[in-house]
Amino acid sequence: MKLTILGCYAATPRTITNPTSQLLQIRNRMFLIDCGEGTQVQLRKNKIKFSKINHIFISHLHGDHFYGLVGLISTFMLLNRQTDLHVYGPKGIKEIILLQLRYSNSYTGYSLFFHELVSKESEIVFEDDKVVVKTIPLKHRIYTNGYLFQEKVGDRKLNVDAVQEYKIDTCYFQKIKNGNDITLDDGSVIPNDELTYDPIHPKSYAFCSDTLYDESIVPLIENCDVLYHETTFLESEAEKAEKTMHSTAKQAATIAVKANVKHLILGHYSTRYTNINLFQEEALPVFQNVLLADDGKVFEFD
Repeated sequence: MKLTILGCYAATPRTITNPTSQLLQIRNRMFLIDCGEGTQVQLRKNKIKFSKINHIFISHLHGDHFYGLVGLISTFMLLNRQTDLHVYGPKGIKEIILLQLRYSNSYTGYSLFFHELVSKESEIVFEDDKVVVKTIPLKHRIYTNGYLFQEKVGDRKLNVDAVQEYKIDTCYFQKIKNGNDITLDDGSVIPNDELTYDPIHPKSYAFCSDTLYDESIVPLIENCDVLYHETTFLESEAEKAEKTMHSTAKQAATIAVKANVKHLILGHYSTRYTNINLFQEEALPVFQNVLLADDGKVFEFD
């Protein structure tokens, strides 16, 4: 599982920082999460192929999370994209994007599908044979969702020495990896657990931005491998965080502890702070495994 941070700062873009956008690569799928201004430039800088992006997940309709979307959609058109593009986000996103395209006389040569969200309960919004994506309802000033990306349990791993010992033909290997026992020519049955190892632990990634401190999300993200949680403010400005419905670094760490996640990534820093290390320093006494997002930073989790 690989996460590329394209932008992770709050409010207005600066020459040295970008608003929220990130790219998650999981089980050979590539998902774009939020699309603030400058996202396509950041994609270029990180040498990410535009053609690989088929699914875009937007958390909410504040500008620093989706104002780069119409530009990216238009660029796809200029690049003669043919593959379908799916956009997931709050109700209203379709009207906003199509209005901009219509008045700029910019029509896509590919199919553009909008999956508009209105539910305040967690729901599955994407699923295929490898990955499932669920919403994480968040508490912000407008309707907002985080997203939980989960790998499905893969095939069992073949015990090569065991199948060779029993002289099992390769045509049965997939059946074995699917969890089936094997009957030999003499009628004896070889249990699957003698021929395979457990599959690799499926990874999970939870994206939570923007949100007030809210413990109701804990059951939805419990035991996930990686949690990205917004930390717009430090605890010294907790009152401002509550007023604007954002979180502090200490609050993000508290959620990580309660949810028993393995890694916590902090981001969505207010640009009022000149040293983002302060966020990590505040979170570490509460939760040990704290990582700092920054524009262009890449995280890989085996």
